[in-house]
Amino acid sequence: MLLEDCKAFIFDMDGVLIDSENLYKVIENGLFSEVGVVMTPEEHVSYQGSSNPVMWSQIRKKHGLSQPLHELVEMTERTVINYFSSLPQIEPMPGVFDLLFFLKQKGIRLALASSSTIDVIRVILDKTGLGDFFEVIAESLEAGAGKPDPAIFLLAQRKLGIPRENCIIIEDSTNGIKAAMAAGIYCIAFNGPGSEHQDQSEANWRISRFSEIIERINGISYY
Repeated sequence: MLLEDCKAFIFDMDGVLIDSENLYKVIENGLFSEVGVVMTPEEHVSYQGSSNPVMWSQIRKKHGLSQPLHELVEMTERTVINYFSSLPQIEPMPGVFDLLFFLKQKGIRLALASSSTIDVIRVILDKTGLGDFFEVIAESLEAGAGKPDPAIFLLAQRKLGIPRENCIIIEDSTNGIKAAMAAGIYCIAFNGPGSEHQDQSEANWRISRFSEIIERINGISYY
């Protein structure tokens, strides 16, 4: 992709805007114990980036849970909202504020596409102070499917009204990157905290700090 062709960035939230993956692991491990599931670290990592309905649907099938899917999803949603709401603030990922401000100054439009529900998204955006940057928000319930399905990213792209070839996605998880690739949108993999066990090999470009994007844009380089 030519840099000049980019008109919009679509950001994942967990593991990109905030360093939350380890927090989710603690929350979810507590929930797994509550419903009697013995979860290996390897299996848990495989769900990273997936929506709660997708995760619990696979867990129910694999572990033979009798609890209805909607109860498991509602339990998780309630626990996550209560946890993040109890925090006085949530620190954005290092460098992400500078990147968002830079892109906004360049006239590049910004969207958020997350497997989390809108209630969780709103709490996190409020606690980080990042909400004003995003003109578009897409979440799995509205999209009708969670990652690795591309529906969330395609919903964000349609809301922006910008062709896929003029968008860039920033993701960290294997499932998110697969969703971006399936959507046919250029994907930058952020190799940050919590992504150590994620396969990012399918992404178009891999970075370890957000300033790399700013440096490329200032240099008018090719991706």
